Amino acid sequence: MIPFFITIPFRNIFNYSLEIPVTLQIPTIIFLSLIFKKKIVLIAFSIYLFLGLFIIPIFHQGGSLGYLLTPNFGYLIGFYPLINIINLLYKKNKIIIIDFLKTGILGITAMHITGIIYNLIQMIYYKEFNIFLYNIGTYSLGKIGYHFIMLIPLLFLIKPINYVKYR
Repeated sequence: MIPFFITIPFRNIFNYSLEIPVTLQIPTIIFLSLIFKKKIVLIAFSIYLFLGLFIIPIFHQGGSLGYLLTPNFGYLIGFYPLINIINLLYKKNKIIIIDFLKTGILGITAMHITGIIYNLIQMIYYKEFNIFLYNIGTYSLGKIGYHFIMLIPLLFLIKPINYVKYR
């Protein structure tokens, strides 16, 4: 079960140039982290990264080794702390909605902090100080609200997960 994405364009009636990509990568990783052990999800995600970097362009804006130079790759690396944080719920006897929301928000925040740190390292290395704030606005502040909202549909899966997993 390799994470995948679907771009859903939201368009304004008056301005057709507005497009906000919403992908299913984050809910997929969270869902997999709830039902599988951390080791399995980390291996699956590592295979996903390997495929995107070396074999086929399956990332949001393509792939290949050149993707390492994009700000997006920092957020992909951020899935590793997200998996580790969400997997804390896997170890519990029963998932409670409040714990899921707290852990989900913490995991998504950790993912964005990792992406920001990656952008900061790129900014220092390439000496492109003017683009750092733009990248944070585009890749973190512009998307983090949507990432938090993506936790809501997963709330409906908690009861079936508890039923199947802890029965």
